[in-house]
Amino acid sequence: MKNLERFIINDDKIILDALKALNSLHSEAMTLFVVNKNEEMVGTITDGDIRRALTSGISLDSSVSVAMHRKFSYVNRKSEVLKLKKLREKNIILIPLLDADNRIIDIIDLSKQTSNLPVDAVLMAGGKGERLRPLTLTTPKPLLKIGSKAIIDINIDALINFGVKHISVTVNYLKDQLIEHYKTPVANGVKVQCVEEEQFFGTIGALKLVKEFHNDTILVMNSDLLTNIDYEDFYLHFQEHDAMMSAAAIPYTVSIPYGIFDLDGRNIKGVSEKPIYNLYANAGIYLLKKQALDYIPENKVFNATDLIDTLAAAGQTVIRYPLSGLWIDIGSPEEYRKAQELIKHFG
Repeated sequence: MKNLERFIINDDKIILDALKALNSLHSEAMTLFVVNKNEEMVGTITDGDIRRALTSGISLDSSVSVAMHRKFSYVNRKSEVLKLKKLREKNIILIPLLDADNRIIDIIDLSKQTSNLPVDAVLMAGGKGERLRPLTLTTPKPLLKIGSKAIIDINIDALINFGVKHISVTVNYLKDQLIEHYKTPVANGVKVQCVEEEQFFGTIGALKLVKEFHNDTILVMNSDLLTNIDYEDFYLHFQEHDAMMSAAAIPYTVSIPYGIFDLDGRNIKGVSEKPIYNLYANAGIYLLKKQALDYIPENKVFNATDLIDTLAAAGQTVIRYPLSGLWIDIGSPEEYRKAQELIKHFG
């Protein structure tokens, strides 16, 4: 959050100072964080705390320390996503992020974002979108509009809503348009970095071109998806199972309208009458630990499926995350038309 000082008051200030500071916040969350002379957080104060203090006989020129709430909620690591989720469920809006010395390094405003995921995101946007021609002859598929927004911007806005601050986009086909598109910061001041592929490196090979990752977890996804995946739940599921990689998966049911033979060579061992198979299809959204980058070769076409096979063969844990809700791979004119209809109800 920018302008943290608006939400911070020293414990040597008086209650009248706190009232003036709260009044200056206007429609924002009406909470001040109290710090001592060493800049350590020692409490919170709201207009409710002040009213209770005044009605008990405390004067406006008393120190804020006599009215502040000393048992306050906070997180002290960006990775405390589960704790943040529980605080959100209690309708706590402003949550300070403290360092090891209890100094405020950020204030998370859950009225403006859903979570604060410690994740770097990389969106693959270098493909030619050949099945969507002629639309993609002069426009890269990620910049095609769904409703009033480009497909890729819908995904980036969703990531930013979950607190993702470091986002890269790999570009190749008609890359100048994407580079121009992201010259200026997007929502919440996030600057999207464009990573240029000189050749196509597959669905995950271009990760090796990203110069710096700020977090230990990386989210990789196709940029041409329309989905309302819960990125927080995806991350928590990944952490819970301590996996090297997790692939979001779409439930996919196959119904066979015939009796299917169970065969041993030419011998029939039985018949399954009109069986139904419940499968999971690859959604093109992945979480991986930064160490997984060591398994991706340099300057070589390498797909996410190659990485899954490589990690599994090396004995690393690779899991699937069942994605419930909306998911469309916008790869054909029919899917593009469907997405245009669904975006009217998208949320």
